[in-house]
Amino acid sequence: MGTGGRRGTRSGKGMEGASATSSSCLYRCIECNREAQELYRDYSHGVLKITICKSCQKPVDKYIEYDPVIILINAILCKTQAYRHILFNTKINIHGKLCMFCLLCEAYLRWWQLQDSSQSPAPDDVIRYAKEWDFYRMFVIASFEQAAFLTGIFAFLWVQQPMMAKRAPDFVLLLKALLLSSYGKLLLIPAVIWEHDYTPLCLRLIKVFVLTSNFQAIRVTLNTNRRLSLLVVLSGLLLESIVVFFLQRMEWDVSSDCALYKSQDF
Repeated sequence: MGTGGRRGTRSGKGMEGASATSSSCLYRCIECNREAQELYRDYSHGVLKITICKSCQKPVDKYIEYDPVIILINAILCKTQAYRHILFNTKINIHGKLCMFCLLCEAYLRWWQLQDSSQSPAPDDVIRYAKEWDFYRMFVIASFEQAAFLTGIFAFLWVQQPMMAKRAPDFVLLLKALLLSSYGKLLLIPAVIWEHDYTPLCLRLIKVFVLTSNFQAIRVTLNTNRRLSLLVVLSGLLLESIVVFFLQRMEWDVSSDCALYKSQDF
């Protein structure tokens, strides 16, 4: 631990952005999920000592000494410790921007699919206007589906709240966790740019990866078991599917996942 003091200084300043000794902020042990008052103690001249958890006798957060790339790799592997580090022991305020960018990625993918399958003899000005409107429409539809997914999750948790834990879940923190864990949607753009015969399979795998990340974020945030976390994700998917069904009945070309991930000629 002593040899990683200087690395801890760099990582702590870059990711935590605040002194870990602040008594007004509670952190979490990444191993046992117990609350901790500090992540490390700064003695002098940049000499740091990582705090040991009083419950499990392990470092409260070993990731404060790790490079961000290693933390990201562990998060991609859906490691519980990495998710606890990101959600509880760091100050990340990119939830709104990340959500907006992911919606733009989804809208672009659906718009690209729609334009790829449509041909019109209309004048160029009309075609450009129609294409622009189609992109906005795809963005609105993607927003509706995302809102339905989140609403289904929160509705299920609200119903199950009396039977869950002693204290009510932090819905604000859960919302941030779900938005952060949807970062896998950013892979939609490379999947479209580098199109090939296996693009439909890649899109399915991206969808599965995003749902897996959402599942892990729910499990870590609520500190619950896998069964309940799976039911929560399925509840969100159910309401999202209902919204897609009604949009299709309204004759909106939603280009939803059900149609998007079918085998196509790319």
